[in-house]
Amino acid sequence: MIRCVIFDCDGTLVDSEYLCNLGLELKLKEIGIVESAEDMMVRFQGWKLATILESLETKHNVKFDDSFSLSYRSLVDELFEKELKPCIGVEKAIQQLDFKKCVASSGPINKIEKALSTTGLLNYFNGNLFSSYEIGSWKPDPDIFLYAAKMMGFKPDECGVVEDSPVGIEAAKAAGMHAVLYDPNNKHMDLNCTAVISDMMELLDVIT
Repeated sequence: MIRCVIFDCDGTLVDSEYLCNLGLELKLKEIGIVESAEDMMVRFQGWKLATILESLETKHNVKFDDSFSLSYRSLVDELFEKELKPCIGVEKAIQQLDFKKCVASSGPINKIEKALSTTGLLNYFNGNLFSSYEIGSWKPDPDIFLYAAKMMGFKPDECGVVEDSPVGIEAAKAAGMHAVLYDPNNKHMDLNCTAVISDMMELLDVIT
């Protein structure tokens, strides 16, 4: 029985995937590299930034220094301030969930806090925010979800994970948790998971 719901952040709670990739498109353009935000959204969904940059370095035969990452994150902060919104229906769905709740994301903790604060979702999680950067392990490895479950005081099979990416679903399954795919655009219908929802208001039905 599910007693705790673990949410991914980007693309699950907040509609940030396009903004994150737009920021990368704009920073790459500054150094003469052409990549579209739309293409990168598909190619890199759920990946950590370091792995994305490694892939781009190989493709374009360049080397990014630390200042590139810092400048990119600063630009994403600006885009979040201006344009970030919660995913459709997510706040109402969270309000109706009578479960313990937390967030487990591959992003840095300050980025998670910024995204949730900007969209008015932060207070729903009572400080229960967990980042891969805290433990040095990223999806599709299951460690971030196992860490979140441990910190929340639940066994893996008592947790349901809500994710929007294939790597996130893979991590949830590897952790032995109930994996719920949030797929509003029906992009990943072939994934093997506990349930698939296209509307956040369906969440209560599939985890009870």
